[in-house]
Amino acid sequence: MSNKPNAEEFYKKLKGQLEETTNWPSAYLYKFIVKSDNQKIAEIETLFDNTGAVINTTASKNGKYTSISINVVMKDPDAVINKYIEVSNNVEGVIAL
Repeated sequence: MSNKPNAEEFYKKLKGQLEETTNWPSAYLYKFIVKSDNQKIAEIETLFDNTGAVINTTASKNGKYTSISINVVMKDPDAVINKYIEVSNNVEGVIAL
């Protein structure tokens, strides 16, 4: 989501969907994919420190990529979006699903 206008459009749409479908605060499941690099995985995990998040990692079949699933209670759609932005701004090459 490096292209700013597309990212803004994506987040605006996501916020609308979250407001319509979820009562807040609520559990939210983040999914990220990064190259299998312990430093990148640790960077993402650090961004969710002290949030009560449950984090699971799964390496791809060939071990080249790692999927990171993070289940955490968020207070509102803005908090969800802010965390996506924080991850994308701090972890190079991360793909958010």
